[in-house]
Formats: sequence, structure tokens, C-alpha cells
Amino acid sequence: MPTHDRQLQVYARFDARIRAQMKALVTPALIAEHAANPLGPHSDALARVLNYFRKQPLPGKYVIVASEPWREYRIGMLSGQRGVPAQIVGEDTWPTEAAALHGIFLRRVRALEHG
Repeated sequence: MPTHDRQLQVYARFDARIRAQMKALVTPALIAEHAANPLGPHSDALARVLNYFRKQPLPGKYVIVASEPWREYRIGMLSGQRGVPAQIVGEDTWPTEAAALHGIFLRRVRALEHG
């Protein structure tokens, strides 16, 4: 008989509840606020959503990769293993770090809505 880690079960329920709260905060106005100023300052609702995204587990987390420093940025995904470089995700490129940050934000919002 397999043993179940009760702590993982409790965390899964907690995360599902918080995830539902974050989904409710995501609106077109919130996305527009982030697009206008991805580095802040942010409203309370946007700060809460960003804080939730930051606390996600390391494996699968999106990061900015400078494919050409100061000219072209892409999105990578972390493996969660030391020494393994981020894997580039998709073909999209952005001219600035701020634009790439918003690209990551949009990916996280999509994952929140569909996950």
C-alpha cells in the first residue's frame, strides 16, 4: 500500500484555493497595468498575483534569456537541476527586458487560467 505525504495533500488544497483567488484577480485591466509598467509600482491586486507567481516551484519556472544582450531577449524554462541551463521556449523575441517580463507574465496568466 503506497504511503501518502499528508503535507503534499494539504498544500495541494491550499494551492487550489489560492489559485482560484488569483484567477479572480486577473482582468484585462490588470494585464494592461502590467503591460504599461512591468517593473512597478503595482496595484495591490497585481502585486498579489506577481507574488503568487514568484512562489511557484523552480522546475518549469520561466526566466529571461538574453540571446543578444541589450538587443534581444527570449523566454527560457528552468529545469530545477543545478548546472542544467534554461531551455528556450518558443520562437518569440523581445527588444527589452521589460517586454520579455510581460511575455513571461502572459504565459503565467495562461497557465493559471488553464492549469
